[in-house]
Amino acid sequence: MYTAILLLPLAGAVIAGFFHRFTGEKFAMYLTTGILFFCAILSWIAFLSGHGEHGDTVTLFTWIASGDLAVDWAIRVDTLTHVMLVVVTSVSSLVHLYSIGYMDEDDAKPRFFAYLSFFTFAMLALVTGDNLLQIFFGWEGVGVASYLLIGFWFKKASANAAAIKAFVVNRVGDFGFLLGLFMVFWLVGSIELDDVFAAAPALAEQTVGFLGMELNAAETIATLLFIGAMGKSAQLFLHTWLPDAMEGPTPVSALIHAATMVTAGVFLVCRMSPVMEYAPDALFLVTVVGASTAFFAATVGLVQNDIKRVIAYSTCSQLGYMFAAAGVGAYEAAMFHLFTHAFFKALLFLGAGSVIHAMHHEQDMRKMGGLKAKIPVTYAMMLAGTLAITGVGVPLLTILSTPIGFAGFLSKDVIVETTFAAHSSAGMYAFWLLVASACMTSFYSWRLIFMTFHGETRADHHTYDHAHESPNVMMIPLYVLAAGAVLAGMFWYPEFVGHHEGAFWGPSIFNSADNHVLHDAHDVPVWVKVSPFIAMLVGLGTAWLMYIRAPHLPAELAERHQPLYQFLLNKWYFDEIYDFLLVRPAKWIGYTLWKKGDGGTIDGIINGIAFSIIPRLTRFAGRVQSGFVFHYAFAMLIGVSLLITWFAISGGAH
Repeated sequence: MYTAILLLPLAGAVIAGFFHRFTGEKFAMYLTTGILFFCAILSWIAFLSGHGEHGDTVTLFTWIASGDLAVDWAIRVDTLTHVMLVVVTSVSSLVHLYSIGYMDEDDAKPRFFAYLSFFTFAMLALVTGDNLLQIFFGWEGVGVASYLLIGFWFKKASANAAAIKAFVVNRVGDFGFLLGLFMVFWLVGSIELDDVFAAAPALAEQTVGFLGMELNAAETIATLLFIGAMGKSAQLFLHTWLPDAMEGPTPVSALIHAATMVTAGVFLVCRMSPVMEYAPDALFLVTVVGASTAFFAATVGLVQNDIKRVIAYSTCSQLGYMFAAAGVGAYEAAMFHLFTHAFFKALLFLGAGSVIHAMHHEQDMRKMGGLKAKIPVTYAMMLAGTLAITGVGVPLLTILSTPIGFAGFLSKDVIVETTFAAHSSAGMYAFWLLVASACMTSFYSWRLIFMTFHGETRADHHTYDHAHESPNVMMIPLYVLAAGAVLAGMFWYPEFVGHHEGAFWGPSIFNSADNHVLHDAHDVPVWVKVSPFIAMLVGLGTAWLMYIRAPHLPAELAERHQPLYQFLLNKWYFDEIYDFLLVRPAKWIGYTLWKKGDGGTIDGIINGIAFSIIPRLTRFAGRVQSGFVFHYAFAMLIGVSLLITWFAISGGAH
């Protein structure tokens, strides 16, 4: 069963990509979509049955055998794998189905579906990996697939630039992952996860020399792996590729941002919990970076006008929540939010795609408004996603020990509670930033709803008059995802983060003996429990005031606080800073080496020899070759005289 889940999407990608000329494009689309739905059904069966929850392994074949390195391609079967299989295959299958309608007018549909299926295969290889090299294979696979999908419309210069940017920025993080992988093999002698986990206590007592410093081995490995996670999950400083990934088709955005590529970093940190638990300094870094990312992305999302970019920065912020939870040791809470986030974030992206489809590919919210009357079903779906991401629920009310509310209300609030329950400096830093981020998340999410669906339309009359609902093939995935956004949190709360979560997760997540954060989170003060809900209400009220009650206020505030507005609109100027510090110097070095090194020195020497020395030698040789015998005889006489002289001198020396 697990082998089929892993390999069938690859088979679909190969058939759609290489044989669509023989099978036809419709067959390619329906085949890949059908395969993903079949894999999703198998994944849910495995998840609900709990088969392999104690850590089984399915070995497929020997992959590498070289010296001391012996690596099998094996599928690690545990609860963490089950959760990721369900998330990846469910969202991917719905994105495949949605794409049949969304990409209907595109001329390269088989290629698109082949890329989608290959992306899914790479992510499945990552989450099922039983060793670090197999995980890295999938890690790089989703990187390649994301490059292909983001730059799918390769005739657009902006799409090519965005694809290259994503590829390059991720290589920075991947270098950290590779160093961590090399260090594990050097110190442990194996990259099998069970061997690495067993060696974690010894690594915590071991030091390694680096640049004259003695570094703790467990801390160094954990930090290097987290650097890899930072790139893949778009954390602060390595986040700049994520908003530009919006250049790809909207289904790509839903797939990358909801269930696959960006969640890989969170999964890696949780998978490596047996090592992370012995690296408190690395966990401190995870917490601080995660909370800072959540706050940063939320501030930028406040002023974005592209409907997809608002949701993209929302993704970046929500990933920060997940890392903050993992950093304080609440890996279960991080995975719970990853699980629920997949539903409502995919719903928001696909809902935005329905809006864009209705508005003839217009993405600027300033040119929308009043669409509630035109596309009421899409509005209802987007509203469900917004209620989930902003955390709408009933504070302090529980039924059978389960809070009542939309998915984000349960998963996001438990993260806020765990950061407070950690009772550490990093935890309190994260707590206050995450509460502030919850307020801003509510503001920009409701701002999106109000600007897009409410008020008077700002679209041109032709576009607005012809706006209509998307076809059923695009709406059915929204219905399924909306059900998840409403119910997934309440249904799975007891197993993921309830009082009996240990029985659910089994050995797939490791908590040290002194890690009681998740248990303590259930007993935090009441004001801590209600703080995210109050923050949500403040954000909602502010958005209603500024975009419904007094829509002139945003322009006035932007004009009055122009420096701050420009700072946020330009994303804290990270792109400009990187351009000044990294891009321009790299271009200057490349240009200098090209002009001065290659052109001036290498080509100069070759051209100098070719155009100066060689002609002179040729002319000299031409003069020597006179054609007179006595000239050649004279030259031979001189040569013989020199040879006799040399032998005479050398013989006399002996």
